[in-house]
Amino acid sequence: MGLIFFLSAQPELSTDLGVIDLVLRKLAHMVAFGALAALWWWALRPATSSALAIAVATAAFYAIGDEYHQTFVEGRSGSPLDVAIDWLGIFIVAMLLSRRVLSRAWARGETG
Repeated sequence: MGLIFFLSAQPELSTDLGVIDLVLRKLAHMVAFGALAALWWWALRPATSSALAIAVATAAFYAIGDEYHQTFVEGRSGSPLDVAIDWLGIFIVAMLLSRRVLSRAWARGETG
């Protein structure tokens, strides 16, 4: 979360590579927020059965806060599209993790 905040506070992150820069930055959004959700899940999973839901909610709300934070940084702006891209990364990670959790439960015979 600190790294995301630090990068959001930078007035200019462009590499002047045109479309490639845009695509790479959007992919970085997805990866960063997907990783954030995965790290929260990993930290919470021993403590609660709803670790994935809490991790997803935490990362999703942080994505909103990140874009809001950028509205205060000179040269940056908050974008609902960036929030959606962040959420896509979170969603992909959540689907991968839930599939992993369900397959392990099924292998242990815990499905009902």
